[in-house]
Amino acid sequence: MSDEGFHVHGPHDHELEHAAHGGDDFASKIAVMTAIIATVGALFGYEGGATQNDAAMFKNEAAIKKTEASNQWNFYQAKSNKQNLSELAMILPGADLEKYKAKVARYETEKEAIKLNAEKLEAESQEWDHKSEASLHQHHRWAQATTALQISIALAAIALLTRKKWLQFGSYGVAGVGVVLAVLAWLHI
Repeated sequence: MSDEGFHVHGPHDHELEHAAHGGDDFASKIAVMTAIIATVGALFGYEGGATQNDAAMFKNEAAIKKTEASNQWNFYQAKSNKQNLSELAMILPGADLEKYKAKVARYETEKEAIKLNAEKLEAESQEWDHKSEASLHQHHRWAQATTALQISIALAAIALLTRKKWLQFGSYGVAGVGVVLAVLAWLHI
């Protein structure tokens, strides 16, 4: 634009202005729907990433509990070895039987408590594993929903280029499938 208020449009500028204000209902509908689908897809992608992170954290917690259980089983084995040595000591000539009987009884009692703790930790590990698997399944659903919306956007672009109504409706249909998959993810199905 010049200082005197005179304005010259280039051919490209004219076409852009015409497209923006020309009332192309087909393009406008696809543009708005594509923007909505992209926004919803971003939300689905966020949920997918969050559930993937949860699955990894739950799996990590399961591994920690499994390691703690393994440590308890090792401790249990050590007590069993001490108990066995005390039992062997009782058969030696001149051994203080009462002393070794008391040790055997003590080790047996200690082993029982250790065993209960190890079994509890193993159960906790399995619970964390189940949580991880459920979260990973939910992540897959979110990823499927996001993928469906991405395909829908691609179909919308093709519909806009080819001006085919059936592709526009196909795009909306695939977006609907994505929303259904997201509902399944939300419901943990």
